[in-house]
Amino acid sequence: MQLEGLLEKLKMDHLGAQLESVCEQASKRELAYKEFLTEALSVEWNGRHLRGVEGRLRQARLPMVKTIEQFDFSFQPSIDRKVIRELSGLGFVGRAENVVLLGPPGVGKTHLAIALGVKAIEAGHRVLFLTLENLLSRLTRAKRENRLERQLQQFVYPKVLLLDEMGYLPMNREEASLFFRLLCRRYEKASIIVTSNKSFVDWGEIFGDQVLATAILDRLLHHSTTINIKGESYRLREKRRAGMLSRGRKEEEEKTAEKPEPATPAQQEPESDENRTS
Repeated sequence: MQLEGLLEKLKMDHLGAQLESVCEQASKRELAYKEFLTEALSVEWNGRHLRGVEGRLRQARLPMVKTIEQFDFSFQPSIDRKVIRELSGLGFVGRAENVVLLGPPGVGKTHLAIALGVKAIEAGHRVLFLTLENLLSRLTRAKRENRLERQLQQFVYPKVLLLDEMGYLPMNREEASLFFRLLCRRYEKASIIVTSNKSFVDWGEIFGDQVLATAILDRLLHHSTTINIKGESYRLREKRRAGMLSRGRKEEEEKTAEKPEPATPAQQEPESDENRTS
């Protein structure tokens, strides 16, 4: 049987597509048999790995692809790089622990959450990204259509679940209860990465029930790493770099300068003796 036929039967598509190049390089470098076999199998494995990463990226439904290397730590000095480096090793995924990223809008919470998700995807894990609003909408609709168990199972399956924008919108009692059920299903089984603009003391407002908020925090934070980002918004920085903010201030100053200032007693001219009446 010809080599191409064997590769096809073994479903080594990537090696088959690059076979001529691999053989040519092996001849030029005078590789030994084992070295050539290692080189050939590496080509196939790399192709399969890349295809797997691309597929998992599509399934994750990330709004964008971000990496740890792209993050500007110099702009957010409150973040401990050592902690991010440790999280990038994905030990928390193996231990089914959670990550909570807190901070005001625009400080890079979603960037870091997605970057950790990309690391997990590259390591072969299933990842799913959802805004909290999207998650609750899908759970509520599933309950109404009598398929809640199936939907919960779909959200439990990913090894890493990214939940973005916790706290931007309050939940009603039904939504809070559904979120609690999902959290219980994933507790100590799979990881959740949450971003929120609210501190933990304000989570009672998010869930509309302080007791339920306490129960949710108890399970979410039991095995977790919390990163509290205190800094300026990246988006505001970019606007400032583009001159948009400074231009707005300049226009405001110019408008203020154009307004005539009211006269004060010290600025009024004194009456002449001719205009005075005796």
